[in-house]
Amino acid sequence: MRVNMHEVKSQLSRLAELAWQGEEIVICKAGKPWLNLLPYRERMRERVPGGLEGQIRMAPDFDDEDEELIAEIEGSKIYPDQT
Repeated sequence: MRVNMHEVKSQLSRLAELAWQGEEIVICKAGKPWLNLLPYRERMRERVPGGLEGQIRMAPDFDDEDEELIAEIEGSKIYPDQT
């Protein structure tokens, strides 16, 4: 929806509600797009890697291959034979 500055001044509450409902509101100045009216969204905190050092343990054999498991998976219908 495109609206001019004068309409925005008198209808801001209604336009804000429409923006929260997902309507795209473009504010025009002299008939040309000037601004977008968008609902406020909290920004996520920047992630800092490495916050769990010493809290997660892996079994010593974590990376070892399990031939029996591999054979089960490869022989299942998940990976049918390619013909």
